[in-house]
Amino acid sequence: MTDTIINKVAESGIVTIDLETYYPKVEIAVIDIKAYLFKGLILKEKEFREALKQTNWQQYSGKYIALTCTADAIIPMWAYMLIVAYVQPEAKDIIFGSEKDVLQTLLLNNITNISADDYAGKRIVIKGCGDVVLPEAAYAAITKKLRPVVKSLMYGEPCSTVPVYKAPSVRVPY
Repeated sequence: MTDTIINKVAESGIVTIDLETYYPKVEIAVIDIKAYLFKGLILKEKEFREALKQTNWQQYSGKYIALTCTADAIIPMWAYMLIVAYVQPEAKDIIFGSEKDVLQTLLLNNITNISADDYAGKRIVIKGCGDVVLPEAAYAAITKKLRPVVKSLMYGEPCSTVPVYKAPSVRVPY
């Protein structure tokens, strides 16, 4: 008699998706309009335009840009447009918001690009723990992406999961 250890998790056919692998690993630069405001409150058009002309836009070459204003000030829409006009030739992409907003946007884009067909009819576990704290939006996005095609969707680790969705069984009439 041999005592063979059987890995039931490995034999279960469960596929684990680690959303951390879709987390962007990119360089992000923040452009804060606050730096261009008079006394941190007022945008003076002439001075603003001159300051933009004097900015070294090449420093943003190949980077993702978080365009924001952290001051409690009223900023005209054309000011954001003007900054984008200057930085776009250099930047990889420009996203309005904080650095955290940029990371979330890129993460959600990566999840959108996942082929749901690769997971059709399978039992899926979305890994719950990792080194990076992922936004709730990522878990909502992967659920929305995979729910229509998977056999089941779970959260956690293959040895300890929380059921999220199970496709209804198809009953064949007699």
